[in-house]
Amino acid sequence: MQLRYQFRVCPTPGQRIRAARVFGCRRVVWNDALARIKPVKASNKLLGNPKNRIAQGPYRLVPKNPDLAKTLITDAKKTPGRVFMSHAPVGVLQQTLRDLDAAWKAHEDSKTGKRKGPKVAPPKYKSRKDNRQSARFTRSDRWLITENGKLRLPKIGDLTVKWTRDLPSAPSSVTLIKDRSGRYWASFVVETDPAADILPPVDGDQGIDLGLTRFAVLADGSHIASPKYLRRAEKKLKKRQRELSRKKKGSSNRDKARTKIARAHAAVADARRNFHHQWSHKLTSENQAVFTETLNVRGLARTRLAKGVHDAGWTQFVTMLEYKTARRGRSFAKVDRHFPSSQICSACGFRDGPKPLHVREWTCPNCDTPHDRDWNAGKNVRLEGRRILAATAPPTPGPGARRR
Repeated sequence: MQLRYQFRVCPTPGQRIRAARVFGCRRVVWNDALARIKPVKASNKLLGNPKNRIAQGPYRLVPKNPDLAKTLITDAKKTPGRVFMSHAPVGVLQQTLRDLDAAWKAHEDSKTGKRKGPKVAPPKYKSRKDNRQSARFTRSDRWLITENGKLRLPKIGDLTVKWTRDLPSAPSSVTLIKDRSGRYWASFVVETDPAADILPPVDGDQGIDLGLTRFAVLADGSHIASPKYLRRAEKKLKKRQRELSRKKKGSSNRDKARTKIARAHAAVADARRNFHHQWSHKLTSENQAVFTETLNVRGLARTRLAKGVHDAGWTQFVTMLEYKTARRGRSFAKVDRHFPSSQICSACGFRDGPKPLHVREWTCPNCDTPHDRDWNAGKNVRLEGRRILAATAPPTPGPGARRR
């Protein structure tokens, strides 16, 4: 299993300048390659499908990575206008071409249906004013972690890394990232043994009903309070936005004000991510199976509840639950979006019908059992999740089955 470990990096002023040069060379190669590929694909598109032409003309060959690497990297360094590209490792520039190829593939697969999810836009030109920059170093670049714990990157130098944990194995690549708030990160890709992270089996499972007033209500009756990090930071963010609006466009002070806003938003995102990690770790450690409902987050984000929905970060939390259960040998299931968890009595199974959102407590007309709306939904999610797991579990051989 491949995992990504990310650590904070503290470059010196000189290393920041050299890193900016590497980012700039990567951007130039990306834009040059895109300028070669985009017109060819556009002209071929006008001719239509090769089997069903809609126009006459020759199909042009889309440039491949080896040809682009020779033209845009090897030969370009010998020209006066691209001499500066020697400031970046060759492996980083070649990886840029592979990343562009992957971006085109994702776009085309999303159009044909090979890639699930929303449509992926075609690659765009990169700007030097982009606030987020990255560069991936592979093994061919001969980067290494020194004996004193520093990260040695070619053309940049020995970077000080704030190690918060040990790497489980030797990483295959490292990506140097500069985020919008001006922080630098080193992201390592490592191979791990799946059997090493599997936890011993435990009794019990958990159903989760996600919400806004309370972040989650569990099937055992407990609940997780909603921290509302964005709501709590709104006063500070508004002040920073007012300061930015008063700065002259293009000035250094405006860039400083923009960085302050980015840092404030980064603090909110970091706190939310840490909250999701803590609770997903707790739930997957204490339960053998975890079940959640499938929410239409994209649809809810278009309503008046949009700010609260984005502040909760349900998608990130469910994604963490999904990969942590798979990593630890637990079971995970999503209940169908149209499952009426709030309409069914968890005691007798009677369906009472839809209820307005202001009704938080109700009594089953069939068995007279009082229900808390969210707690009852959590119990129904757990019951439906158990049914899904039982339906997808492999059949158990009977006592008369032969062993082969």
